[in-house]
Amino acid sequence: MEALGGYPTKSSGPRAKWLRVLLSMTVGVGCLFLLQTQLVKPRKPEDFYSFEVKDAKGRSVSLEKYRGKASLVVNVASLSEQTEMNYLSLQELHRELGTSHFNVLAFPCGQFGDTEPGSSRDVEAFAKSTHGVTFPFFSKIKIMGSEADPAFRFLTDSVQKIPKWNFWKFLVNPEGKVVRFWRTDEAMESVRAEVTALVREIIIKKRVEL
Repeated sequence: MEALGGYPTKSSGPRAKWLRVLLSMTVGVGCLFLLQTQLVKPRKPEDFYSFEVKDAKGRSVSLEKYRGKASLVVNVASLSEQTEMNYLSLQELHRELGTSHFNVLAFPCGQFGDTEPGSSRDVEAFAKSTHGVTFPFFSKIKIMGSEADPAFRFLTDSVQKIPKWNFWKFLVNPEGKVVRFWRTDEAMESVRAEVTALVREIIIKKRVEL
């Protein structure tokens, strides 16, 4: 007996079987691909030093270079009433504790009024020429809202606080975790004491490991 259309049933058997196998293989590969895309997702940064940021010249910088040290991360501004006092205090701390175990990391932000109108390069040049700072400056960023810089958002999420003004300070330990933060109006003596204690711990630990 012939199938509809006048074609013999036997002649279509091997071809239909081959098509079924090919279809099964295609579906299988597709399922494996979908499963892989679901399981293999980009690894979420686990600490501050896992992020990449831009420096004042727009070049990518891995914060991994600061791992193993203490970092005081600060949202800075050029025209704030606290600018001179903070830059002088931060530079003194940066110079005293040295870059072997500690760094001040400055992130300009223009979200607080007109306190930071300049470009990233302008901010860095002003701080160096006017206040003699030598600590690293990074690209001008946003620290609030949906466009907040991911690295800085890590800091604010860690302490569950969003800066209300310029010169909030976040102390990051050698493992990249936030251990303390200070608001603008908090005494620099407290910052100095905490940072110095953490740096002392780092030095003692390195000596023991030698």
